[in-house]
Amino acid sequence: MAYALVALGFVLALNASGAVNFAHGDLVVLGGAVAVFVGLATGLPAVLLLPLVALAIGVVGILAARIAILPLASRPPEATFVATIALAAIIEQSLTIAMAGAPRTAPPIAGSGSFEIAGLVLGRQPLAIVVLGAVLVAAVWFLLERTQTGRRMRAVAADRHMARAVGIPVGRYVILSLALAGALAGVAGFLLGHQFLVAPTQGAGHMLKAYIAVALGGWGSVPGALLGALGIGIFETFVAARFGDAWASAALYICVLAVLVLRPQGLFGEPVGRRA
Repeated sequence: MAYALVALGFVLALNASGAVNFAHGDLVVLGGAVAVFVGLATGLPAVLLLPLVALAIGVVGILAARIAILPLASRPPEATFVATIALAAIIEQSLTIAMAGAPRTAPPIAGSGSFEIAGLVLGRQPLAIVVLGAVLVAAVWFLLERTQTGRRMRAVAADRHMARAVGIPVGRYVILSLALAGALAGVAGFLLGHQFLVAPTQGAGHMLKAYIAVALGGWGSVPGALLGALGIGIFETFVAARFGDAWASAALYICVLAVLVLRPQGLFGEPVGRRA
């Protein structure tokens, strides 16, 4: 479910800006780091810390849009690629200095321990991640499908020139999409930061998983990205439990290659010839 939040933010930024934000994975790490430092400084419980982290990384998402994406909108996509890679490097190196290269643990959402339901032992923290992730995914679906703001965001993602022609302020909705993408990345980093620690060099791994989820689901497809991310998480969990992490990673990439060979547009994407 944490992978789903990362992939959801990634595809929202992709659709809004029309280019890949290579700093997205580092925004996930930054969310975990903000949770660590603000939690240590204030002693706030995780329930109050979570919206602060989402707000902080949402603001960083806006700054990323202003610095590395919107000014390069009229340039070739490679310019945005280089700019966001540079932004990712800045975040990673800044966190390396701030954390002295040592991994940290983010505060838990639901505490440690577990409970049993019908013979099934469930950890409190993993269950909290699943529930919170599901609530956030549902909230984003409601925003995009049932509100005027969401309809305008989808219009900008579909055709920004037509959206501008009908009076939609495209720049404002691109920034809003990137702020939402940043907030989701920050929450995901907070959730993953307790399960797997927070390390400055994790950004590339998060970025790779989001990229794979979007490629599997279908480039630009929000439902496809969600299902692709959930599939990756479930696949890794069960294969790693049976054969180990190394075999799980190898098997995942083999499956990705097989899917892309058999269906290059992804599981839920349209063939290139059919796109408008």
